[in-house]
Amino acid sequence: MRIASIETLPCVQRQEDPSWNFARGAIPNVRGWIIRVRDTDGAEGFGYGHAMALVTGLPEALPHAVAHYEKLLKDRPLADLAAHAEAMGAALVHAPGARAGVEMALHDLLARRLSIPVGTLFGGRFRDRIPCARLLALKPPEGMAEKAAALVAEGYRALKVKFSGDPALDAARLAAIRAAVGPAVRLSLDPNQAYSAKGFLQLFERICVHDIALVEQPVPASDWDGLALLTARLGVPVEADESAASLTDVARLARTRMVDVMNLKPTKIGGIRDTLAAIAICEAAGIGVRFGASFGPGLLQAFTSHLAASLKHLEHSSELAEHAHLLDDPFAPYPVVDGSVAVPDAPGTGLDLIAP
Repeated sequence: MRIASIETLPCVQRQEDPSWNFARGAIPNVRGWIIRVRDTDGAEGFGYGHAMALVTGLPEALPHAVAHYEKLLKDRPLADLAAHAEAMGAALVHAPGARAGVEMALHDLLARRLSIPVGTLFGGRFRDRIPCARLLALKPPEGMAEKAAALVAEGYRALKVKFSGDPALDAARLAAIRAAVGPAVRLSLDPNQAYSAKGFLQLFERICVHDIALVEQPVPASDWDGLALLTARLGVPVEADESAASLTDVARLARTRMVDVMNLKPTKIGGIRDTLAAIAICEAAGIGVRFGASFGPGLLQAFTSHLAASLKHLEHSSELAEHAHLLDDPFAPYPVVDGSVAVPDAPGTGLDLIAP
């Protein structure tokens, strides 16, 4: 089995709520690319890459990177996954999303050809279901509280509250949400880099009465000292997201235990091989791992569920249900039941393309 072709197909999904917003801007729809790999027998595997400026910075660059990777990998043996990852990383240093999407498709195709779930290529699974947290986009306090109550009614037991950087408004949002969902629901916070370390410390003194389970990336990605300060001072786990943008970042954060948890996303880290290496680093350092929200079709969430299932410890809920509020999914449905997703048992990622 050899690689015959790698191509990109546009994928645009509307938000169920066109006003969906977070601290870095509005996301009325989600743009991305389906990446399809064919082997010399005509079998297919699929991956996904983002095409959103707020996520990638250069949304139209991905197809050009994938075209370069096709020239690089064409006619190579499909099974040489590690060699393919190394070759792509050496060829284009600043194309993590494209590399991740191609790696995803290669893994999906090989697992399909072997008639095994893709997670078997990661060493198998410790769990069959992944508990999910849902995101609460920025709205007035009463709007976020209403959405939180609706999600809890659907079966979710963990929610992530987006903050905007306005201390008074953010405090009101959290208070309204906690009042709406009661004490049993786990609430984490995600300011998306909107605060300084000292500013968030001051805010936290006001809001800690609401039983916060985790704080994700309150300070700018480059503020390593601020992250370390908050990890030392806050009485709850602090998580790196934007600061953990590469395998090098993960190693640096782990070296001096700057954070308690890392939010790993294959599309951000730069692929499957680097994600598995990041998991190993975190496990060796005693740092928790969580898979955060990567907007896109159910294929992306299903693939990530296989990675989450391979973790020995998964203390915090991952965010693998954000496809539930996106329309126009080109892949087979990936249902969320009682706030969790099942790890697919079918060959490959487990979802087929139904609307090319």
